[in-house]
Amino acid sequence: MTMLRKRLGRPLPLLLAQLAGILGLVFLLLPTLVVVPISVGPDKYLHFPPRGFTLDWYRQLLGDPAWIKPALFSLKIAVIVAVLSTVLGTMAAYALTRGRLRGEQVVSLATLAPIIAPNIVIGVAMYLFFSRLGLSGSLVAFVLAHTVLATPYVIITVSASLVGTDADLDMAAMSLGATRWGAFRHVTLPLIMPGIIAGAVFAFIVSFDEPVVSFFLSSVRDKTLPRKIFEDLDFDVSPVVAAVSTLLTFSSIGFLALIGVMKRVGARRGVVSEG
Repeated sequence: MTMLRKRLGRPLPLLLAQLAGILGLVFLLLPTLVVVPISVGPDKYLHFPPRGFTLDWYRQLLGDPAWIKPALFSLKIAVIVAVLSTVLGTMAAYALTRGRLRGEQVVSLATLAPIIAPNIVIGVAMYLFFSRLGLSGSLVAFVLAHTVLATPYVIITVSASLVGTDADLDMAAMSLGATRWGAFRHVTLPLIMPGIIAGAVFAFIVSFDEPVVSFFLSSVRDKTLPRKIFEDLDFDVSPVVAAVSTLLTFSSIGFLALIGVMKRVGARRGVVSEG
């Protein structure tokens, strides 16, 4: 045991913890590792391992209006939600971190409530609310509901950026004649921009991939991509679903990579500002 510890150069508990983390990550990735090969298999039903290779399911997906229309509808919703959530979340984060609010902890917990509450409960509540207004299944209902779900993620990321930014920079700018808005626009905003972009990306992903609330709000005519996936799994289990899942997975990975880049840029800016 001692020889193994010396060879590895790390304490054994730390090594075991890292090994457990790697095994847990592999376990979480197993469904994806199964779905991707299924999406390129030639069988007309879900089969693993695949008995060949074909891209026909991707061609069928990209040429089928029954899939394209929900995808474009989800994309439209996600873009609008990303913009609204970013604006509202940035203002809320600035108020919570730089302002002096009474009951700040209560307000902070209230803004995080959509993350804590089960989505199915939120979905039922949203359905009852929008159905009474006659908006169930409309673009407005989807945008408002998804904005409620996505804004907390923006608040978390932007708040983290604001905490890592020196508030005295705003005071220094205002002491030199800048207004409060000018100090925020020209000093704080550029410093927290990576956090804002990361929050916008999170909001886009949350909206585009949200299945539960969308299931309650969708109508026969207007439905999101996750709702279409649920319907296809119920009535027609084909590898097209695996192709959709694969594209969504790699898109999410690309967005998360973008968030990582934004965090690195933000960290470099923070070092430069401190210097």
